[in-house]
Amino acid sequence: MSIYDIALTTLDGRGTTLAEYKGDVLLVVNVASRCGFTPQYTGLERLHERYSEQGFAVLGFPCNQFMFQEPSSAEQIAKYCKSVHNVSFPMFEKVRVRGRQRHPLFAELSHAKDVNGKGGKVKWNFEKVLISREGELLRRYRSRTTPEEIAPDIEAVL
Repeated sequence: MSIYDIALTTLDGRGTTLAEYKGDVLLVVNVASRCGFTPQYTGLERLHERYSEQGFAVLGFPCNQFMFQEPSSAEQIAKYCKSVHNVSFPMFEKVRVRGRQRHPLFAELSHAKDVNGKGGKVKWNFEKVLISREGELLRRYRSRTTPEEIAPDIEAVL
């Protein structure tokens, strides 16, 4: 199974897969609205706006596994993201990113390596994985890495 075959559901309930983004460079992020890293939404939106015409997309996946920092409903998440951070990048249903019931996408993304060569389970909200146009997992960025710090890597693969 390819990463593009994994079933996904958008925040508004539409079924899809990553095949919709095949040929694009992707930055997949597990997000939460009540986290110390939540201000990264604004930087993620800037990246999305800056590079989307070149075939790049940020994809947000809300998660409530870390200190219950995303307890909101899909409708509340959408409203918050738009009104507070002006998010226009695609958002998906709330998922589990670690543990036995983790979403299959995050099971695959757990193989992505960070700057220290470490993969494994997602440690916190706002971990990011950069994926090539061909679906290759290029690099994982831990929560403390800001969207602005990732821009050079995005530019290198566009």
